[in-house]
Amino acid sequence: MDKTLPESPDTPDPLLEDRYIVPGLVRGLRALAAFSPDRQEMTLADLARELGLSRSAAFRTAYTLAQMGFLLQEPRSKAYSLGPAVLRLGYGYMATRELVELALPEIERLRDETDWSTHLGVRDGDRVLYMLRCPSRLGMGSIVHVGSRLPAAVTTMGRVLLGDVDEQTLIALYRDRVAGPGRGLADIRAQWERDRGATTVEQIGSFEAGIASVAAPVHDMSGRVIAAINATRGTEDSGPIPDDVRAAVRACGHRISALLGGE
Repeated sequence: MDKTLPESPDTPDPLLEDRYIVPGLVRGLRALAAFSPDRQEMTLADLARELGLSRSAAFRTAYTLAQMGFLLQEPRSKAYSLGPAVLRLGYGYMATRELVELALPEIERLRDETDWSTHLGVRDGDRVLYMLRCPSRLGMGSIVHVGSRLPAAVTTMGRVLLGDVDEQTLIALYRDRVAGPGRGLADIRAQWERDRGATTVEQIGSFEAGIASVAAPVHDMSGRVIAAINATRGTEDSGPIPDDVRAAVRACGHRISALLGGE
């Protein structure tokens, strides 16, 4: 601990007057944001002055970040620098942006080829988070919007995404919950076994009445399924999904995967 820095009260912060704000999280994020290409190292005294904190508060913030890998401390000078955990956060953000930017023209193309509404989603726990939507110009299709979070086990994109998790993860997700009437762990596990490795997953009216949907996986360079795409359309009958739509969805998934360095 830097004993040259005098102990002083923390500087009042208007943001922390909001009772929903977590003060420790604010201080930690501000500590990380204080580093820049022109300021790659800071001592504890530097951090305390930058954040308007007392010595003890600055030490607790820096110590916590260092323990989690977000900061590194040089043994001799005791100066702090950004750690590898920050890079992992940045990679996740950039990977998500890259996925959306690369996928958008492809799901627009899929929409134009099929006249079905098209979507891209990623798994968020036991939900599928919709990140892109291109509505059919015919006005026939699902009304879900970007940002919607739907149960993964009962949607085509969610089933594709669950098909890539291991059995232990699947059990952890659904051990204490159900995904709908008659959708307990045993049912979900049986469905998972059928969906694993499938090139497409489809259903008609089983989640949203009158809606047919077919989904395919998107792989990254390691072969993992990192996203799913689907095409949806209202249907007045219970006939099968056309082969050309199924093939177009599968091809779209392959194209996006290739753009990401995958299969």
